[in-house]
Amino acid sequence: MNAHPKNHSAKTPAAKTPDQLRSARYFAHDDLRSFGHRSRLRQMGYAPEDWVGKPVIGILNTWSDFNPCHGHFKDRVEDVKRGVFQAGGFPLELPVHSASETFLKPTSMLYRNMAAMEVEEGIRAHPIDGVVLMGGCDKSTPALLMGATSAGVPAIYLPAGPMLRGNWKGKTLGSGSDAWKFWDERRAGNIDEKAWGEIEGGIARSFGHCMTMGTASTMTAIAESVGMTLSGASSVPAADVGHNRMSAACGRRIVEMVWEDLTPARILTRPAFENAITVAMAMGCSTNAIIHLIAQARRAGVDIGLDDFDKASRSVPVIANVRPSGDAYLMEDFYFAGGLRALMTRLTEFLHLDALTVTGRTLGENIAGAEVYNDDVIRTVDNPIYAEGALAVLRGNLAPDGCVIKPSACAPHLRVHTGPALVFDDYPSMKAAIDDEDLDVTPDHVLVLRNAGPLGGPGMPEWGMLPIPKKLIKQGVRDMLRLSDSRMSGTSYGACILHVAPESYVGGPLALLRTGDLVSVDVPNRRIDMQVDEAELAARRAALVPPPPHYERGYGWMFSRHIKQAHEGCDFDFLETSFGAPVGEPSIY
Repeated sequence: MNAHPKNHSAKTPAAKTPDQLRSARYFAHDDLRSFGHRSRLRQMGYAPEDWVGKPVIGILNTWSDFNPCHGHFKDRVEDVKRGVFQAGGFPLELPVHSASETFLKPTSMLYRNMAAMEVEEGIRAHPIDGVVLMGGCDKSTPALLMGATSAGVPAIYLPAGPMLRGNWKGKTLGSGSDAWKFWDERRAGNIDEKAWGEIEGGIARSFGHCMTMGTASTMTAIAESVGMTLSGASSVPAADVGHNRMSAACGRRIVEMVWEDLTPARILTRPAFENAITVAMAMGCSTNAIIHLIAQARRAGVDIGLDDFDKASRSVPVIANVRPSGDAYLMEDFYFAGGLRALMTRLTEFLHLDALTVTGRTLGENIAGAEVYNDDVIRTVDNPIYAEGALAVLRGNLAPDGCVIKPSACAPHLRVHTGPALVFDDYPSMKAAIDDEDLDVTPDHVLVLRNAGPLGGPGMPEWGMLPIPKKLIKQGVRDMLRLSDSRMSGTSYGACILHVAPESYVGGPLALLRTGDLVSVDVPNRRIDMQVDEAELAARRAALVPPPPHYERGYGWMFSRHIKQAHEGCDFDFLETSFGAPVGEPSIY
């Protein structure tokens, strides 16, 4: 299986001529600056035959030795170049920030906007006519798309692809999800050091991003459903040779897109984002989808918010039986079951099939003829994994601007629950307490972590899947209600309420909660409240002391002054489209 073979639009008339290319400003004139640009190309071994009259294609490669999700990009970039050459373009590779989910601390989310800035400025400042965006690890997808959207040149996204399924003693392992699962068993004393080491060596067997329906698989599926990838591209496993062919196809297609002047502005419309939300819900998506999609939409000048997600959640069922919302399968199984194209054929009643995509065709044309080969992996809407969508947005006196839960991946009895809060002001104190077997805690408690939001974290780390206290783990408890202003990994699961806004660090109501206060959650009615009267809350607010700043210089200082809250997408205020007039072309003198 490959990306859809009709991923081209060769009959589309050209909208540009060679003299209208952005790169012509750098290379085509008889002046000193163009002489300098051409001579430096020759310095690298190129000749005029390589660039004259051809689009310059920037290949934005997020390869890094620190990013195992992108370990194959060293090779795939050559496939992209091959495709660009085949279509008559001139490819030049440009490295950009990798945003490794595994190794980047305190959290890769702190650097998503920095990566997006690098993408935008790198495209605008160089002689680039169109770009291939190579990403896949969680924050790389939104960062690349946000930056390219703001830059405004034709762009196509090349997904890294999921890794192969893991294995331990013949059992299938899912990245992230099984790490959490078996760590609980390790803490409970059910797994010894030898077995733990075997799991460590078998859970990630190839390059590529997480093969569960974590943030990486969610965001690449969103990139496809919003129209920014070749049809079928997001489902191809990283280790499959079809991924090489898809990479070359991206190179060929971007050259055509330049001549057609097919820019993100023509693709990223409100219907396109609504398609992405629909597909995300049906996939059992990561909660991170909300933050990233809102940020991407605002870069495109489209007003998408929490209510759009909740509306879709009430009507679109989860039909992808992929862990952690599903019970057995992983992304490799999803690919062989027909992939995202096949899933979308079962959602046509919810989709805008006339939305334009990077193929030059509509979404409906892209998915025509796709088939489902395994009805248990890709269910019908009448036989879903979960009858409503993957995410639910809650509001109340604890989260007036909203918070999110993934009800499809939590214990059903916790979707309506009232229990006493057990509050922690920082991760280290929480981590120490949950291993204390004398901790005063029951399964009915609501574990609370605050000061973990966009400013408080800083960077809103993935701390939201708070560990079950060791005392309860040994009693067999595997889920309980947990609440924070942080995020959690898309590979995580459980009754975790996240993204509480406004966050506690800026004085949001979560800052007023105390241990012992009753917290009520009602997912069907979308409510979350603390049972504390207004007079008491006012007294607590008056006694609040503002926390000290995390940064007094550098990128963190800038981040702290411009980051927006979770319900607004956590972009920098000055990067949103509405902040000011578009940036013009750079001067060349």
